[in-house]
Amino acid sequence: MNSNSFADWQPPIDQRVITSLDMHTAGEPLRIVTAGFPMLDGETILEKRQFCLTHYDHLRTALMFEPRGHADMYGALITEPERPQSDFGVLFLHNEGFSTMCGHAIIALSKAAVEANVIDVDEGINLLKIDTPAGLIESQVLVEQGRVMRTSFRNVPSFLALADQWLDVEGVGRVQFDLAYGGAFYAFVDADTIGLSLGADNSNQIIMFGQQIKQAVMKSTPVSHPFADELSFLYGVIFTSEQQTLQVDSHSRHVCIFANGELDRSPTGTGVSARAALCYAKGQLHLGDEINIESILGSQFSVSVHSHCQFGPYQAIVPEVSGTAFVTGKNEFYFDLTDPLSHGFIFR
Repeated sequence: MNSNSFADWQPPIDQRVITSLDMHTAGEPLRIVTAGFPMLDGETILEKRQFCLTHYDHLRTALMFEPRGHADMYGALITEPERPQSDFGVLFLHNEGFSTMCGHAIIALSKAAVEANVIDVDEGINLLKIDTPAGLIESQVLVEQGRVMRTSFRNVPSFLALADQWLDVEGVGRVQFDLAYGGAFYAFVDADTIGLSLGADNSNQIIMFGQQIKQAVMKSTPVSHPFADELSFLYGVIFTSEQQTLQVDSHSRHVCIFANGELDRSPTGTGVSARAALCYAKGQLHLGDEINIESILGSQFSVSVHSHCQFGPYQAIVPEVSGTAFVTGKNEFYFDLTDPLSHGFIFR
């Protein structure tokens, strides 16, 4: 028997083939679609996002859900840029739909773009402009001796929307939260005030509490973006703790529960942006200050207050987030028309 015979398998010519580059940023997965996805109509990224949702949502579920993915998979779909000066556009995929912005994905995409020579690459800082549903994102990729060492990006204007809100949550109790925006809206809850451990061995309870609090906030608290109705929704709940950190240089720990109960393995790029805006509004951070925030794994993002601005009715900041990403592999996915589970399934 030829031990290599399994490697000789070839897909039938009538099957759709979609390829991906898989990465992680601080532990959070990113599946970048590299070929095989249909072209999307629309002049803007938000129009492309709506077209994809209407016509190709079954491909999102096929790539994110089992058997090709899992309940906590995350993806990125590269599009043509919206602005003439941008390098490319991107849509963000997860188990519930399409995100508005994603920091861990920007960090991974920037590294991949440099290493794949999507742009001309030089030693030192390389700049990328990426169109997202939340707006234009500029990232900086540090290259030393041909290797990507670190990626930073300046996020969209981020702000504290509501401070020191209270509500009763069934199964959790009396909860105080802040509502802040960093490319998506999050409810921030101090885990220590509700007796919640943010250890990796407590992931099930963290997910349960996160889902319960998210539903309670959605029912009680209107969420409104100053300029875009498409961004006016609560994306997730972020539990914070300044007591439960692993790294000595960490300001605090973040564990984010977003979409349909997804647990972010990273500190959450948009989440640390919103947290920086929250801390700035409360006088806990100032212009130029930088802090490290760790994840449930102890992996870190750094975030600084780059500048401040007026954003509609809000005093906002422009946060700068930094982190590192790694390539884990390439995939080639096949879609058999006779497979009853070709669109995927999920358990949550």
